[in-house]
Amino acid sequence: MIRKLFAALLALVASAALAAVDINKATQADLESIKGIGPVISTKILDERKKGGPFKDWNDVLTRVKGVGEGNASKFSADGLTVNDKAYHPAGASTAKDAKVTAKAEADAKPDKKAENKADAKVEKMSSAASAPVPTKAAASAPAAKK
Repeated sequence: MIRKLFAALLALVASAALAAVDINKATQADLESIKGIGPVISTKILDERKKGGPFKDWNDVLTRVKGVGEGNASKFSADGLTVNDKAYHPAGASTAKDAKVTAKAEADAKPDKKAENKADAKVEKMSSAASAPVPTKAAASAPAAKK
């Protein structure tokens, strides 16, 4: 019975630690619970939220809060910070990923010139060997003519 109670308590603590913190609803303590956000950045976020109202999206946060760039936004989001319950996704990430996938597909679709040339050379070698005269047993065993 004590084990079940302990397991339930542990699960509750773990789920609370992984809970997302929305930047528009968070207190200073909530913000500082995110790894990398200390008193300075949390104060900047709260001041900017008071001055300009709630943040619309991550781009709004990057524009308004000095000291928070794409790298920090990515780290903060990975540690549970959200804007309107949405995680940070860099603007060019999907495009770069799509470009990588497209480039790989194109490379796979193109014939490998090196391998193709190697195969052609092998076929040529085999065909030239097949057309070359093959010494017969009789010719090979005949004694050399005397002068």
